[in-house]
Amino acid sequence: MNKRPVFHLVSYMTLVIGVAMLLCAIVSWIYDETFKVRMSLIESGLIAIGCAGIVGILTRGDINLSRRDGFGVVTFGWIAATMFGSLPYILSGVIPHPVAAMFETMSGFTTTGASVLPAPGSVYQSFDAIPHSIHFWRALTHWFGGMGVLVLCVAILPFLGVGGMQIYRAEMPGPSKDRLTPRITTTAKLLWGVYATFTLVETLLLKFVGGMNWFDALCHTFGTMATGGFSTQGASVGAYDSVTIDIIITVFMFMAGVNFSLHYYALTGKPQRYFKDPEFRFYLFLIIGVTLFVTFNIWSHGISPFGRSLRDAAFTTTSIITTTGFCTADFDTWPNASRLLMVLIMFVGGCAGSTGGGMKIVRIFIMFKKMVREMKLFMRPSSVIQMKLGGKPVEQEIISHIAAFFAIFVLIFAIGSFVMTFFTPNLETAATSVIATLGNIGPGLDAVGATQNYAAIPHAGQAFLTCLMLLGRLELYTVLILFLPGFWKK
Repeated sequence: MNKRPVFHLVSYMTLVIGVAMLLCAIVSWIYDETFKVRMSLIESGLIAIGCAGIVGILTRGDINLSRRDGFGVVTFGWIAATMFGSLPYILSGVIPHPVAAMFETMSGFTTTGASVLPAPGSVYQSFDAIPHSIHFWRALTHWFGGMGVLVLCVAILPFLGVGGMQIYRAEMPGPSKDRLTPRITTTAKLLWGVYATFTLVETLLLKFVGGMNWFDALCHTFGTMATGGFSTQGASVGAYDSVTIDIIITVFMFMAGVNFSLHYYALTGKPQRYFKDPEFRFYLFLIIGVTLFVTFNIWSHGISPFGRSLRDAAFTTTSIITTTGFCTADFDTWPNASRLLMVLIMFVGGCAGSTGGGMKIVRIFIMFKKMVREMKLFMRPSSVIQMKLGGKPVEQEIISHIAAFFAIFVLIFAIGSFVMTFFTPNLETAATSVIATLGNIGPGLDAVGATQNYAAIPHAGQAFLTCLMLLGRLELYTVLILFLPGFWKK
């Protein structure tokens, strides 16, 4: 890895984070918050900008990134963003412990939505008492992390054009990276343009149709479009108890879980691309199927009337499968069949090229087709069966990569669950805390369920889960290759 250009580009990402924290100080001024809170954001921003400037000056020079360098930029960039992004929590006293603050920040940037608020030892022991500016910073970390702050840098910093593809490959989720145009900088701009457009539309709908105030509408939109899940309310979206708000957020969670390339094509006059895409069809039918099963399951157990059951099932299913993590109902109180189904779809995630986490729909779909193909070959070993997706043949190399990804994902889940048994009260909490962080979902079951948080987990456990969040967001390989000795050789 060529350290000089890698850390030079990381300094630009740090600069963006520093400027964003200064903007949050304006929110603190608008809401007339305490001097300590305002200064915590100003000081954090200046520290980040100062460090970015020093590193940027010391590492100046020609930038020519290899694929390996791209992985380094992305991994170290996200680590740097988390380190500096945790400063407002620490300096304001909202989350006094550095590990817990790092957990909250990583949860924001990776769009996991797992929280430790209100944190032990905090000067704010009530969720409602937490300053607006801190809530806004939490929401903003989601929005930056959703489409990828480094992809944003590719879009706005022209000199990154040489190595932009390496960063784009390493950060964008999914087994394949769609290039909408020949120039990767133009592709990044288009994707961020679609992202910003949906953000604007949802904010306006939540404000003028849903009845939210501007602050809550913007923060919940950031959490929705990034499939993050941080809310300004302790009871999440359920605090509003509004059918209109539930419908708006459900629709936009669904849209955020779709490949953003399809949104771009739809906005440019090709909406038929949605239903021509096999991944989208699988994603749509999976959500509908799970929603209907859960609706009848919780209704038949007398938990709620049919209308309410349908509303909660649709919202929760979409929230979990897109890895958003917003809640309107405590799904931990549902029948075991529905609870298990919620855990299973945590592994699935959204579509490739979306802001969702998890394994991704396309990988599940390809592995299912591979399983069917292997059974056919078992019956007729001499036959030649070409696996296709959307009418196009799938290369054997891609199938092998996906199979390896599955194996590594399940292995990390198993090892992680074992590790977390030392920090949690039971196996249910241990296993679901791992998949909820590795899959960037947020809520799990039992002690980390929809009405709970991660504050009770010891700091060592929080540090471990923080690493899992990064692994999940960067799709395993980007982080794991840093542990190979050959990665560090020039």
